[in-house]
Amino acid sequence: MVTFFLERTVPLPRAETWRRLTEWPRHGDVVPLTRVTVETPGPTGVGTVFVARTGVGPLAFDDRMEVVAWHPPTEGIAGFCRLEKRGRVVTGWAEIEVGVGPGGRSRVVWREELGFRFLPRVVDPVTLRVARYVFGRAVNRLLRMQ
Repeated sequence: MVTFFLERTVPLPRAETWRRLTEWPRHGDVVPLTRVTVETPGPTGVGTVFVARTGVGPLAFDDRMEVVAWHPPTEGIAGFCRLEKRGRVVTGWAEIEVGVGPGGRSRVVWREELGFRFLPRVVDPVTLRVARYVFGRAVNRLLRMQ
């Protein structure tokens, strides 16, 4: 299991930053070989379940997630979302926070604990490097997409 942290400051209003990060199917547009399917009816809130399927054919795995905390940003209060990973292969959690940044910008904090049930701990350093790269790139792309 690895834990990592990403932080970004973007010239967007908090509501728009939140929208760009929490429209779950968009994550499939920015993560290679991944498709995201929301399994519960909208709008997103506590109890929303979605699955990110990554890979090709028989070499694919599911990252099943459930929203367990959902507080969109409001005037003066940062937005906060917590996802619990509920899959058979991928374990952990993710937290997304969207608050006020310098100069009226939005400040994004992404925290994640990520593990793969069948991988030994010896590969954690590689998992950490790959996760930081993939998720960092995904967050950057999500924030740039309209």
